[in-house]
Amino acid sequence: MPRFSIIVPSHGVTGRLSQALDSVLTQSFGDFELIPVCDAPGSPAADVVAGYAERDSRVAPVHSPPSGGLAGARNSGIRAATGTYLLFLDCDDVLAPGSLAALDARLAETGDVDVLYAEHERVPWWEGEPTNPAAPLLAKAPAGAFCLDQVPTLTGVQLPAWSAAYRRAFLAEQHLAFPDGHFTDVGFGGLVALRAEKAAVLHQVLVRHLVRRQGSRLGLPGEHHLELLAQTDLVLTRATEQGLSAERFGPLFEQLFAAVLKTAAHPRRLPARRRAFFRLASRLYRRHRPAGHRTPGGSLGVQHRLLATGAYTAFRALRGVNQSAARAAARLPRPRMVRTRLRYARALRRPLDANLAVYCAYWGRGYACSPAAIHAKTRELAPHLRSVFLVEADQAHTMPKDVEYAVIGSAEYWDVLGRAKYLINNANFADAVVKREGSVHLSTQHGTPLKKMGVDQATYPVVAAATGSFAKLLARVDRWDYNLTSNRHSTQMWERAFPAVHETLEYGYPRNDVYYTATADDVARVRRELGVPEGKTALLYAPTHRDHHTGFETGLDLEAMCEEIGEDFVILLRAHYFYDRGAANSTGRIIDVTAHRSSEDVCLAADALITDYSSIMFDYANLDRPVVVYADDWEVYRELRGVYFDLMDQPPGPVARTPGELARVFADGSWAGAESTAARAAFRERFCQFDDGRAAERVVRRVLLGEPPESIPPVVPLAERVPAPAASTLVRS
Repeated sequence: MPRFSIIVPSHGVTGRLSQALDSVLTQSFGDFELIPVCDAPGSPAADVVAGYAERDSRVAPVHSPPSGGLAGARNSGIRAATGTYLLFLDCDDVLAPGSLAALDARLAETGDVDVLYAEHERVPWWEGEPTNPAAPLLAKAPAGAFCLDQVPTLTGVQLPAWSAAYRRAFLAEQHLAFPDGHFTDVGFGGLVALRAEKAAVLHQVLVRHLVRRQGSRLGLPGEHHLELLAQTDLVLTRATEQGLSAERFGPLFEQLFAAVLKTAAHPRRLPARRRAFFRLASRLYRRHRPAGHRTPGGSLGVQHRLLATGAYTAFRALRGVNQSAARAAARLPRPRMVRTRLRYARALRRPLDANLAVYCAYWGRGYACSPAAIHAKTRELAPHLRSVFLVEADQAHTMPKDVEYAVIGSAEYWDVLGRAKYLINNANFADAVVKREGSVHLSTQHGTPLKKMGVDQATYPVVAAATGSFAKLLARVDRWDYNLTSNRHSTQMWERAFPAVHETLEYGYPRNDVYYTATADDVARVRRELGVPEGKTALLYAPTHRDHHTGFETGLDLEAMCEEIGEDFVILLRAHYFYDRGAANSTGRIIDVTAHRSSEDVCLAADALITDYSSIMFDYANLDRPVVVYADDWEVYRELRGVYFDLMDQPPGPVARTPGELARVFADGSWAGAESTAARAAFRERFCQFDDGRAAERVVRRVLLGEPPESIPPVVPLAERVPAPAASTLVRS
């Protein structure tokens, strides 16, 4: 029997799950079992947990249906646990180093108490000092084990479930479990404190709780706030049935109704049911108010008296004047009303056009990437929608003749932005764009993240300086309703990089559909357009941008490489789009394809890819063609730019660190050998999960046509997909 069972429900948050699990598995005290609770097999959390279970026998995952919520997940963990003491950890929090050793030592001092309360830290997600809200609540506790009658203010309802360790036999003997519904910590904490005979305190931080930028789910608007009243009623009813002393009942009553009053006064938690909540709370207050109860002083006492008498109008007047003014101000659009943006202000006052969709790619660089793929599929599946692409003036000439577009900054640009119901972008719209009620914003992203993105860039000075204001970045992210991913890695990293309230769609990247829909004729056509000589093996060289460089540097002498690898090869050079200046620079066997509109076409034409750390490797892997990594400055890039995983440990193919090594990879055929094939297969399993040729269709049906999730075409298994064929016949070694 292990000393501790640590139960970690995933409940739909996976971006930091690995950190939570690592914080347990790296504890100096090792006598424990770790019980991650996942929604269902195959979910993002389950995939993460499965890897841990394979590597460490102490990890024993269980499953709990999503309908059970947090309470059901924790109770599933309790039923599976075998440890003497139970601990709970949310999946985006971490167990502080040394916590288990400290708990074990403290329990050795106090004996087998029913509950051992501990301190915890609330860590701001961005800036600010951590706080320890449990410390003052536990400050008056006796030094050793004690009866809770000795500390009447320690009621359990103000502490989260993960701020304590619980004796498993005690929970079983008292038939204690997490009550169903929301605010389950309030109910569980109160019931535990009511039934515990012996308790103790550890004056040390047990858990570091990351305060999510989006705030707690419990703080979001919704009818779930009514369940706070149910938990309050449950605890106070049990206290009455138990005959709890007046010395303990009074603090319990006041702490519970402090939370109730906070919700009743909040302007956004129950926008449509505040009056009903107040009336239900008033009846509950009168039912459980102890005889002779003295209301607190000051404003809180006034609120108590108004609640007791059911005076909702007076209560709202007391707390609502300033809040109403703030709400009115927040509704006012505040774009910079200059020049044609005055027209935008007028457009914002007009009704949304339910049949208007606006698209943009790469800050207006033209008709490209996933927005273009979604645009094309929209015209097929939703022809009733008017689709307008946004483009910079100097790129307008590149737009297909049958695509309606608006030049960025023009009057038409502000008109369509102001009235469109659907706004689709692979980057972000301008800061001045207002998220209108009823509009739908979709972020398609434009790659799988190897390098750090979003707020994760903050600790890397070079890239942070280039990014600019993170506050403005997050304001743009807050407009998203949906965010696309092409693999579970991206799902988790986007959650960390862009903390906001939006729905993740694991549909794949629409721009990658062509890798499964293109034919041999399409490949031949693109090669002719690019000037690839018949019978030659085309190697696409596509290095990424270096934030510490001011211009494009290939890092390779491509002419010399051509000489070394032989006449059978040509090189397609595609610089990062930051360096696209529109003029090709082809020489000899080097064909400059940087200015070609479609990176997908260029990938179709290539028989193999050479890249360093560019996200193009993840897209190209869909074609199941060889990928070679040229990593001459990996250590510098990793330190200055930041990365999410070690590419050198999990490459999609051979890795070369010098020009000579790279030339030998092609000269000796290992670029297309068995080891290359095996590495690519593992890479595809991890990063080509959702791209199957139907991503654009899924997006259009779900986002633009409003079809329910269950009707969306499922992702085709990787083994059943057939990518577009390569032009050359590759000799496998």
